[in-house]
Amino acid sequence: MTGTYAPRVAVQARPAADSAVLDVVVPVYNEEVDLGPCVRRLHAHLTAHFPYPFRITVADNASVDGTPAVARALADELPEVGVLRLDEKGRGRALRAAWSASPAPVLAYMDVDLSTDLAALLPLVAPLISGHSDLAIGTRLARTSRVVRGAKREVISRGYNLLLRGALAARFSDAQCGFKAIRADVAAELLPLVRDTGWFFDTELLVLAQRAGLRIHEVPVDWVDDPDSRVDIVATALADLRGIGRLGRALVTGALPLAQLRAQLGRAPLPAPPAQVPVGLPRQLARFAAVGVASTLAYLLLFLLARGPLGAQPANLLALLLTAVANTAANRRLTFGVTGRRHAGRHHLQGLLAFALGLALTSGSLAVLHATTPPSRGWELTVLVAANLAATALRFLLLRLAMHHRP
Repeated sequence: MTGTYAPRVAVQARPAADSAVLDVVVPVYNEEVDLGPCVRRLHAHLTAHFPYPFRITVADNASVDGTPAVARALADELPEVGVLRLDEKGRGRALRAAWSASPAPVLAYMDVDLSTDLAALLPLVAPLISGHSDLAIGTRLARTSRVVRGAKREVISRGYNLLLRGALAARFSDAQCGFKAIRADVAAELLPLVRDTGWFFDTELLVLAQRAGLRIHEVPVDWVDDPDSRVDIVATALADLRGIGRLGRALVTGALPLAQLRAQLGRAPLPAPPAQVPVGLPRQLARFAAVGVASTLAYLLLFLLARGPLGAQPANLLALLLTAVANTAANRRLTFGVTGRRHAGRHHLQGLLAFALGLALTSGSLAVLHATTPPSRGWELTVLVAANLAATALRFLLLRLAMHHRP
């Protein structure tokens, strides 16, 4: 996709009653105690607060306790609940199987402990339903997130995400939060490329999505850590490090079809703005201010050097003329990015117009000062600085008008 911007098609606003818009997958392994309360609470929340048809899929990762029986009982009790049984363990494997089999246009998952406040679920999936974003993740690392967990897990989480930023240039903030969603059309293209079947699945999917030019929406969440979590932190950390190494090699060697993915899925650059819309205004203002400070210092120095032999008004004329020419040349190149001789004469004429306005302001200010108070170098410099500030604002407007919207 290299032409004009083509937004994602929004999900049907009023789908048929038997067609789920959202499928929330809950991957589980030996969770016979927590599964029932989790699914009933999730079902009650979606029924009360989610304005579209939904489905909950329990993805059983080869549990060896009573989890399969609990899952089947929930499916019999609640019509929106389904069960997917896998013969092998692996959260990534469970998500791949459940998402690939789901007919829903928006797919999500959350951990069975429901550590994330369910109030964040609708903000998570709404940008995907509307077509604004392609993936969405909950983040525990945003400033507005509220998190209750131990110091060890906090350090590990932040260290892991810093490692991803350094090793894989990740721009998303929280790779391992168990609260994510993806559009089904995007999942269909990315899932075949994700090799991990365990805990690194999330990270690999997000890195591929970022490199493909997809939009990842982040939602600050309220998170209360589960003290009974059965995740083996050491084994998971080692598996993640192996995954980072494998994915990093694939990115460096070009083993992944990123260019094809970006062309197929990525969001194309926005069309050029209309002529009246300012482009790069904050950066231009910063550079213009830097040039202005240098010009003002040069102007004051030249004025002081010429003030004695020439007098105040001639010294002001000379200093302002020399610095105005230099100021126009510097702003032409540094602030507005104009190079070459094309339109250079017109730009300098515009600069001279700005010079004339500046001369009128500064000379008029000096004349008023000398008419009302005895001559003083300190007062002269104070008045000239104030007048130059006003002249600088006019100069920026005139130069931007001359240089920015040029044919």
